[in-house]
Amino acid sequence: MKLILRILLTAVAVVVLSHILKGIQVDGYWSAVIVAIVLALLNVFVKPILVFLTLPATIITLGLFLLVINAVIILIAGELIEGFRVYNFWWALLFSLLLSLLQSVLFSLLKED
Repeated sequence: MKLILRILLTAVAVVVLSHILKGIQVDGYWSAVIVAIVLALLNVFVKPILVFLTLPATIITLGLFLLVINAVIILIAGELIEGFRVYNFWWALLFSLLLSLLQSVLFSLLKED
């Protein structure tokens, strides 16, 4: 049940951020739900591989290269999903930062006391 709520909250965050950021476009709410699901799958399967392959760059930059990996994950999602467009790397980087921030706020509402 929490997984479904997390996906729906992520979809809400995607819609909100697409209205705020000019370089991100989502066609509708169903597209946002698909974006949330695809981002979750990419974070589970692709991100660990990218982190492993770029480990030297991540160590040299003291972890800041992980921001680049997050932006690449957003760009991959933009290529895979028909109703989701990211116009360039910088919009993807800003979107990933704001999405992480918004997710942490929204997911804190799900924590049980």
